[in-house]
Amino acid sequence: MEGSTILFFDTTLRDGEQAPGYGMNRAEKLRLALQLETLGVDIIEAGFPIASEGDFESVREIAATLKHTVVAGLARAVKADIDSAAEAVRAASRPRIHTFLATSDIHLKYKLRMSRDDCLEQTRRMVAYARGKCEDVEFSAEDASRTDPDFLCRVVEAAVAAGATTVNIPDTVGYATPDEFRALVESVLTRVPGMDGVVLSVHCHDDLGMAVANTLAGVGAGARQVECTVCGIGERAGNAALEEVAMALATRRAHFNGATHNIRTTEITKTARLLSDITGVKVPPSKAVVGRNAFAHEAGIHQHGVLANALTYEIMTPASVGLQEAELVLGRHSGRHAFERRLAELGFKLPPKRLDGLFAEFKNVADRKKTVTDRDLIAIVGSTAAAGESATWRLSSFVVNSGNAITSTACVELLNAATGKTAREVAMATGPIYAAIKAVEKIIRHPFSLEDYQLSAVTEHRDALGEVRVVVADESGMYRGRGVSTDIIEASILACLSGINAMLESGGTALGTGAASNAQRTFENDMLAPHSGDAVAGN
Repeated sequence: MEGSTILFFDTTLRDGEQAPGYGMNRAEKLRLALQLETLGVDIIEAGFPIASEGDFESVREIAATLKHTVVAGLARAVKADIDSAAEAVRAASRPRIHTFLATSDIHLKYKLRMSRDDCLEQTRRMVAYARGKCEDVEFSAEDASRTDPDFLCRVVEAAVAAGATTVNIPDTVGYATPDEFRALVESVLTRVPGMDGVVLSVHCHDDLGMAVANTLAGVGAGARQVECTVCGIGERAGNAALEEVAMALATRRAHFNGATHNIRTTEITKTARLLSDITGVKVPPSKAVVGRNAFAHEAGIHQHGVLANALTYEIMTPASVGLQEAELVLGRHSGRHAFERRLAELGFKLPPKRLDGLFAEFKNVADRKKTVTDRDLIAIVGSTAAAGESATWRLSSFVVNSGNAITSTACVELLNAATGKTAREVAMATGPIYAAIKAVEKIIRHPFSLEDYQLSAVTEHRDALGEVRVVVADESGMYRGRGVSTDIIEASILACLSGINAMLESGGTALGTGAASNAQRTFENDMLAPHSGDAVAGN
């Protein structure tokens, strides 16, 4: 396998999105898929089409949009799932059906109530059925690491004989150790006839913190495809982190017999930040490769070493993962040309009409704070995208009166874009943000609950933008909203309006269903974790 190219199969939009807090709507999934293609991912598992109409439409739109990357749809080893996946990826320039069946005795007995012979027969029939629908078929033996090795080889042999072009060996529950997993992969490669004609893939979970180690062990044993997610998100403790596997292979290439890959590592930081921007889940500071502290040095002896020669404490450069050494700082005197250029450098390709609105918002922010950094710009773009050009309700003005000796009062005026008219209401509550949101609810006349509220500073200084992310809910489901401002009350109102507008427009963008009851829950009691829908499958 010397000098082989390792294929990267990204399942951020399927396995990753099933993790609580990481639910994405259709537009967000497409935005991330386009960046994954720019990153150089070879295969994108865009979703589980049979799971819901929204998942089906997301997979179909991604398949029709991407130009180079293989687009896969997940399917259980049953005809209905395979039919749905085949239809969803039909428009892709390079479609794939990924079908799976559990093979461990514990899954066969308690989950599937199926014998080993039944498992073998279903593998043969369903892989052959999928191959009749699509030339590129991947088969996964779910819970392979806890499957009897002899039986696993029989299942893989059946899948290959039935037409599978890729066979995946998953460590579904993160149980294996690297030496065990390497031995398992080697066993399949050496014992199963016909493996030289298919790609062997590995998919490892991080329940014991060994997903990346097991994935690299699989590569060392001869696997030619690795299944990962951005920042390692996914079921339970997550998956192997794409950026860690990619940089391990790049940094220790000689150790892996000269293996290469197609990942554009300079796009890694941008991709991780986009995921965080879309989902609202921050990248942990000490996260390998993409965390804020990954290239930070505080200890004096470390600082001295890095200043003398960066190789003393840096095994890879910040630039190699797309981390800029310095930010271009914009201010109130910056012109549109500099603004547009910096957005382009940050990876935003936007139409002129959108740029007009963003430049106006940039100037508004620049008037309130001394400098506008890259992180501010990214937050502004994200918040205006969340607000949407077709938003029904928009903030016109607000006034709050608050203190520790009075009951907070808020007067909020909103513009209804559909009618062109404004509406104003006053509300009182135990705090200014609560009062403002109550006033908003009185104006829109649509009861909702606040399921999650998160406030953070975009940058470190006193004049930092405040970023608020919320999840609001009604009987139809849960909806994410986002707002930024130097005033946290304004940011809170904007975030709630963003979620409310998505709620009122609906159209299959809910993060979950059955979220709120008729009896309204109060602002103070509704700080619950966001819901991303029921997990429906995993390797």
